[in-house]
Amino acid sequence: MPPLIDTLLASPDGVEVVRDQIGAILLLELTNQGTLGLSPVPRVFIERSNPWGVVVEPSPDERPIINVWWDASTFDGNASTIAERQRAEGIFKIDAYAFALNRETAPGHAPADAAAAFACQKTLRLARQILMSAFYTYLGLRGLVWRRWPQSITMFQPPIDLRASHHVVAGRLALAVQFNEVAPQVPGEPLETLSVEVFRASTGELLIAAEYPPFSPP
Repeated sequence: MPPLIDTLLASPDGVEVVRDQIGAILLLELTNQGTLGLSPVPRVFIERSNPWGVVVEPSPDERPIINVWWDASTFDGNASTIAERQRAEGIFKIDAYAFALNRETAPGHAPADAAAAFACQKTLRLARQILMSAFYTYLGLRGLVWRRWPQSITMFQPPIDLRASHHVVAGRLALAVQFNEVAPQVPGEPLETLSVEVFRASTGELLIAAEYPPFSPP
């Protein structure tokens, strides 16, 4: 059979739009928090497999890192249409990585692992507060996004060279987002033209005047 879709399928899926929007919102608002006094300002990445690699070696750049990635999507047939629109729920992982060095202070030793954990938890807190702000009820995508909601927050140590690193601490915010997915459609064809007018008589009775082509039996 010949192909039926005669247009190039170049538009991104809703899940890609939502993922990129989450990253854009975090970058915008965290940068603005920097102008309001936040320091250091986290860096934001999308779909990186090992974003913490840039801070493995001791470095004066101790800015936390956020990595946004799409984990999975499920579809709700009861809230979808069979031909055009599917309602999906995507799980997006917002991973935060914080890096710290051991330091000697006047009161004593400041361990790097504790400093990294506190910085990571602060970064996760900022991400959750930004994404769940009333300003972003629909993530700036009203009409595409139905709902967003945090599922869980977990802490973990990322493996580096097959061993745990005590100066890099990571945490993960799992965000569930309900949104629409669409697919190419068959152009509709008009079948009948029907004109209907409704009048209200002085008695309150409704009167209908209709114009339509007479029925022609096949």
